[in-house]
Amino acid sequence: MSTGQILVLWGALLAVMLACRCLPLLFLRGRELPLRVKRALGLIPPAAFAALVANDLVKPDVYAADPFAVLPVVVSALAVATVARRSGSLVWSAVVGMACYAMLTIAW
Repeated sequence: MSTGQILVLWGALLAVMLACRCLPLLFLRGRELPLRVKRALGLIPPAAFAALVANDLVKPDVYAADPFAVLPVVVSALAVATVARRSGSLVWSAVVGMACYAMLTIAW
């Protein structure tokens, strides 16, 4: 690809991304959303975070060579689930998960 084609592609992707993120905010400004929609939107951050954690848990080819390689990931996931359940904070869940995983991989 030439530089011009890359710039056109980059610009098109940027426009689509901004449209998907900004247009709903502009159209919904000042409107009250139904309770079901608010509840559904509240589930997006935990679902995205769970997808990130599940991505590390489900790697059968990696764990075939060393079955104990899954232990830091599982222990970290359990720590994240505990903190998320008790605090309800996505930030604290991420911090605890990263710290737990880092300590376990260094110690392992």
